[in-house]
Amino acid sequence: MDRETFHACCSTARAPRRSYARFRAANFVDYIARRECSYVRFFSGYLVPNEPCVLASCFTAGWRCRARWVTAEGKPDFGRLLQDFDETPVPVANCAVKEYNSNPKQILPFKEFISYWKEYIQNGHSSTRGCLYLKDWHMPREFPALAVYSTPKFFCSDWLNEYWDASEGDDYRFVYMGPKGSWTPFHADVFRSYSWSANICGRKKWILYPPGQEEFLRDCHGNLAYDVTAPVLRDKKLYPRYEEAWQPLEIIQEAGEIIFIPSGWHHQVYNLEDTISINHNWLNGCNVDLVWQFLQQELSAVQREIGEWRSTMETWHEHCQVIMKSCTGIDYRQFASLLKVIAENRLSYLSSCAGGAAAGAEPPVPSETLAMLGPHHAAFDLQQVALTLELMLADDNFKRLGPASLGSQPESLLQRIRETLRSTI
Repeated sequence: MDRETFHACCSTARAPRRSYARFRAANFVDYIARRECSYVRFFSGYLVPNEPCVLASCFTAGWRCRARWVTAEGKPDFGRLLQDFDETPVPVANCAVKEYNSNPKQILPFKEFISYWKEYIQNGHSSTRGCLYLKDWHMPREFPALAVYSTPKFFCSDWLNEYWDASEGDDYRFVYMGPKGSWTPFHADVFRSYSWSANICGRKKWILYPPGQEEFLRDCHGNLAYDVTAPVLRDKKLYPRYEEAWQPLEIIQEAGEIIFIPSGWHHQVYNLEDTISINHNWLNGCNVDLVWQFLQQELSAVQREIGEWRSTMETWHEHCQVIMKSCTGIDYRQFASLLKVIAENRLSYLSSCAGGAAAGAEPPVPSETLAMLGPHHAAFDLQQVALTLELMLADDNFKRLGPASLGSQPESLLQRIRETLRSTI
């Protein structure tokens, strides 16, 4: 990112996002067919405006998994997969069973899942065990030495996984494997993060609704639809606003292709064939504002739910944070911690670019990602962190947490960011 692009992107990121009306009119998404597409074009054309697209199979052509895990006929290579994973415990969902608003999971040895999958195919893609789907498997974290794929450049500014890699607690990089007919119910991604999903083999059908359209897909009790293709949605007594919803985008994703799902786009996904895919959830400076809005909305929902206890509990606000974290996976403190890690990494990188290491000391070695994206991208990230911190520091619920309990000293961090940006831009 150069200086001119930095200023353009900062201005765009502060502007209101578009209404997505063009998707209603055209019912198609852009297809990026050439690897020559620049990072800047993708950044300003899709990340900032929060719009989906599909990348051609040339972007995954060199991945080891596409050669190792796939037969010459384009099917999953069960023999090679068993060589790699064999007894590894993996999370498996039963698509035929509804538990709350998702599918129940169990942990199975990988070889047992493959045995089931083979039998499922032999029985005409059916089984008395239901339709099982290996999903949300942290394979990249468990088997880093395999190096079966590389993150495309467009998705490498990844604050979520950068934070979790630093904290060594978790990550949001997954492998999915499922037979024809396996599917994922209607949802939006964790924290309203972005996601990208690459088909290693097989084909998927995606049903997408732009942000806001999900409100028309709630039942009379306010619950989000589980399956947006179910005939019950046409019952006006149960789903009184269904007819107001736009027609969804429907995308067929072929083998090798990558789909980019922006923040807050609800979606439902079907495997049209026996399919293997790799998926990342991530956030960065382009959608951090949407993540913060989501957290505020989630906390408000918790506060409404237990509002009657507010006057009887001295630690009511703390309890709200605990409940929020149990429901969403993150609370205000952890979000502030994430911003601190991201900011510190970029402050250190910009200091090294300016020769800011102490006399006689070795300058810090920047990550490959920061070195590739460059100082102007780091400055953009810092500006977006600063804007988010300003919003958080003005939020009454955040103020109630108290600086002592945060440990991240957001006011001090914000001041350092401002000083760095003044000297950098």
